[in-house]
Amino acid sequence: MINPAQPCFKDAKRIVVKIGSALVVDNATAAPRAAWLASVAADIAALRARGAEVVVVSSGAIALARKALGLTRRRLRLEEKQAAAAVGQIRLAGAWQEALAAHGLNAAQLLLTLEDSEDRRRYLNARATLATLLNLGCVPVINENDTVATAEIRFGDNDRLAARVAEMIQADALLLLSDIDGLYTADPRKDPGAQHLPVVERLTEEIMAMGGEPPPGYSSGGMRTKLIAARIATGAGTAMAIALGQRDHPLRALEEGARCTWFLPLPEGRSARKRWIAGSLAPLGVLVVDAGAARALKRGSSLLPAGVRAVEGEFSRGDPVSVRDAEGVEVARGLSAYDADAARLIAGHRSEALEEILGWRGRDEIIHRDDMVLL
Repeated sequence: MINPAQPCFKDAKRIVVKIGSALVVDNATAAPRAAWLASVAADIAALRARGAEVVVVSSGAIALARKALGLTRRRLRLEEKQAAAAVGQIRLAGAWQEALAAHGLNAAQLLLTLEDSEDRRRYLNARATLATLLNLGCVPVINENDTVATAEIRFGDNDRLAARVAEMIQADALLLLSDIDGLYTADPRKDPGAQHLPVVERLTEEIMAMGGEPPPGYSSGGMRTKLIAARIATGAGTAMAIALGQRDHPLRALEEGARCTWFLPLPEGRSARKRWIAGSLAPLGVLVVDAGAARALKRGSSLLPAGVRAVEGEFSRGDPVSVRDAEGVEVARGLSAYDADAARLIAGHRSEALEEILGWRGRDEIIHRDDMVLL
């Protein structure tokens, strides 16, 4: 029976699924677990059929290459990990492409580093790419870019990467498929009295202290990293679940009410970024809009170039700008999808003319409504 306090997974329209190496790779053969991947792909196809968008964050690249490269019997140096990732990424992408293609779905590979989620322009680029892929009906498969990442720019585990991706695309739900069916008050492998927690309403220090040691094998994460991921995701307004992934069709099982732990999103999560845009960033430029554009913004629309009458100041793509009406009244603030020079060129023009004007295809909106707050 589903706890009424739990989020309803069936209502989620944008879902991020994180899958660890131990689930993707057969430990004995160092090959992809093809039958299991096929069951997950079938689940993804079913979610897509009901109108949900799905992004996969998949580990397994290094694990898939270690045996082939003879790197199984010792701890790998950084350059060896990077070399293994270069070989394994091809195999990992191929495994997902084959599994998803069986259901008529296109897989797309993205490799990210920590810097891609922290640098504002890289963040916007990654988010725009993901949005476009989802609009085209693709299933993005994301992994950390281990071929170039060093210690200073690494997530270190895909739990946190998945949480950042969920934050980036404003996902409704983040699912961490694991070798355990959720969070317990203690490690159930060591303490038979450990109690399963079906719902965590808020991540207190007591809850964070329940994180244990990483499991043996290829996995680099553990319960601690999953709780850190939960803090990131729920703080951004995304519900998160830790669920058992070792069974076939794990997403279908979760949708049917299989036991897991749900971490509830903070009520203020989705508005935190808006507050940051409104109050923490000093505008570097001004976009003056006509009366029609000002009315459209108040109805919740994005700002299109056609409604812009003047561009003031110097700013780059991703910088904060003020949006003012013809009388100089500030009506909104947001992050510009274009730099000042490009914005001047496209101001007053319809979106379908932008590619001809600029010589390249950018976003239809000069400020997307997700990057804007009304004042």
